[in-house]
Amino acid sequence: MIRNIFAAALVAAPLFANPAVAAADLGKEESCKYQGQVMAAVQAARLDRVPEGKVEETIRASNPEWPENFSNAIPQLTQHVYQMKRRDLKNVDLGDVFETQCVQNWDQIQEMKKNLSGN
Repeated sequence: MIRNIFAAALVAAPLFANPAVAAADLGKEESCKYQGQVMAAVQAARLDRVPEGKVEETIRASNPEWPENFSNAIPQLTQHVYQMKRRDLKNVDLGDVFETQCVQNWDQIQEMKKNLSGN
């Protein structure tokens, strides 16, 4: 499951970018903290039995404390988390795992984003 979280981080990484508040501009620790919070919110929605199609709306309606552009990754993270069995999600903190993997793989993720943007 841990590898799958890293895969989700790579898929979602470009979605955290926004010219107004780019994830990379915040610094590694702060950006990864927000990314982990988004993942944790999606996990909580799954555990609370929020229908998959209502996750983004539900999370955005809760007025999360992360910068708005971080919410852009909710649909992709939702697809990933909702593929997992709820029982498997009860004993893991995906937000913490996601944040840790983000920090550990920061340079690789930034390089991937750079390659995707063509810069």
